Amino acid sequence: MKGNMQARMILLALLMGAATLYSFLVPPAAGFREPNMARIIFFHLPSAFVASVMIIAIGWLGITVLRRRDAISDIRLAAATELGMIFALATMATGIVFSRVQWGAWWQNDPRQVSFLVVCLMLLAGTALRAGIADDTKRALASGAYSVAMLVPAIFLTFVYPRLEAVREKSFHPSQTIQTGGFDTAYWIGILVIFLLLLVITRWLYLMRIRIGTLELELINGIQPDHRRSSTPDGVVRPVALHEES
Repeated sequence: MKGNMQARMILLALLMGAATLYSFLVPPAAGFREPNMARIIFFHLPSAFVASVMIIAIGWLGITVLRRRDAISDIRLAAATELGMIFALATMATGIVFSRVQWGAWWQNDPRQVSFLVVCLMLLAGTALRAGIADDTKRALASGAYSVAMLVPAIFLTFVYPRLEAVREKSFHPSQTIQTGGFDTAYWIGILVIFLLLLVITRWLYLMRIRIGTLELELINGIQPDHRRSSTPDGVVRPVALHEES
C-alpha cells in the first residue's frame, strides 16, 4: 500500500509539472496589458474554483457536525476549513499579483476583490474560532454552527454579488476579458486540467488530515487516565523495585 501511495504521488507530481509546463507553452493571451503575465490565470482561477467547492463542503460538514455531534465529523470539518482557507488565500495572493501587473496597483477596490476578501476573512475567523475554544464538544458545536451560518453569505459573495448588473458595471475584473474572447480553448483546457489536478490534491490532503486527526484522537483516548482506577495507563507495566531477598 505504501508503494502504491508513493506511485500515485509521483504520478500526480508529474501531471502537475506537465500542466505547469503547458501553461508556459501556450501563446500569450490577447486583450491584457501584459499578455505573458496573464498565465497566472492558470493557477488563480483553479484555486478560486477549489475554494468555492470547499466553501460548500464546509457548510455541509457543519450541518453534519450539528446532526451527529461526533468527533470524526468535527475532524472532517476542521480539515475542510483548513483547506478552504489555504485555497482562498492562494486565490487572493495570485489575484493581487495579477492586479499589480495588469491593472497597475496591488489593490483596486474591485467588487470581486472586496467580496472575496470578505470570504477569506470569514474562513480565517472560522479557523480562529476553533483555536480559541479548548473544550472539544463546545469547539465542535461552535464550529459547526459558524460553518452553517457562513454558508449563505459566502455563496452570495462568491457567486451572486459579483454578477449583479450594478456591480459588474463597476468592475474591470478579468471575467469581462474572458467574455470578450481574451481566453481561447487552449487556455480553458489548461485551466480545467489544473483545476482537476488541484481537486485530486485537495482530496488527498483532506484524507490525510482526517487520518492524522483520527490518530491524534485515538492516541488521546488511549493514554487518558481513568481516575476510577490506577493512574497508570492501560498496557503500561508499572516498574517494581527488586530486592535481593525476593
